Amino acid sequence: MGEEETRAGDLPEPCLAHAIALTSPRDACRCAAVSPAFRAAADSDYVWGRFVPEDHRRAIALHLHAAGRDRGPRKDAYLALCDGGGGGVPVDVDGDGWCRLWLDQASGAKCYALSARRLSLPWEDGDFCWRWAPHARSRFGEVAELMDCSYLDIYGRLPVAVLTRATSYAAYLVYGIAEGHRGLSFPDQEAAVSLGGRVPAESHHRRSVCLRPDEAEARKFWGAGAVIPYGVGGVHVPRLRDDGWWEVEMGRLRTVEAGEHEAPGEDVVASFEVVGSYPKRGLILEGIEFRKLQ
Repeated sequence: MGEEETRAGDLPEPCLAHAIALTSPRDACRCAAVSPAFRAAADSDYVWGRFVPEDHRRAIALHLHAAGRDRGPRKDAYLALCDGGGGGVPVDVDGDGWCRLWLDQASGAKCYALSARRLSLPWEDGDFCWRWAPHARSRFGEVAELMDCSYLDIYGRLPVAVLTRATSYAAYLVYGIAEGHRGLSFPDQEAAVSLGGRVPAESHHRRSVCLRPDEAEARKFWGAGAVIPYGVGGVHVPRLRDDGWWEVEMGRLRTVEAGEHEAPGEDVVASFEVVGSYPKRGLILEGIEFRKLQ
């Protein structure tokens, strides 16, 4: 008599769980549909515990405990960490604070939001340039509102080491516009993402953006007969998010592959700059996000 063939579903649950944990959350969900044995392994606490990033386990545990999400299955806890709209997990990546973390649901990649407090803002006119104010929609509780300035440049910095390896990211400026705004519609605004001073291949060059596209206002700047290149192939325009904030993509990067080494202490820097010198006001700055590129 021949020996019976051993199928993958016949393996002990711990063996299946170990193999599934080496894939991704999306693949784990697909495995759960294969058979009851695969479902038991794919839904196990072992698998979903492995998808939680190790470098923020303490902050995540405290966050889940405070939210009452630490008593059920780890799969439910993982899904709770994927709700970027819920504010994310407060984490401190380099001693500077003012940062929130959440996970991309399909891949488990780490995403971050930097608050306005964490950003480098121009203070050419001292306290008259920006004011800090509470904001009901802000996950950080407060925002920076531009009161008046001539030169506007904004920088956000994050250690490359805290990003997920072998992952394509995009950086986004997250903001609102106050009534009585001025100088935010002219298409002479630029954004970029750099790694240690180097522009990643994914960014190609500094991109033209516009926080508040308004052709009538732009023509006051460029002239009545000017063609304003908003949209595809021209100036990148913002989109209105479900949470009420606007966002505009600043640039892209791809982190090093598994097994490769990034330069020690290297930062990724997202920058926004208005080239022209003229009065500007009314920008409500929530922060900068680094998210996995979809």
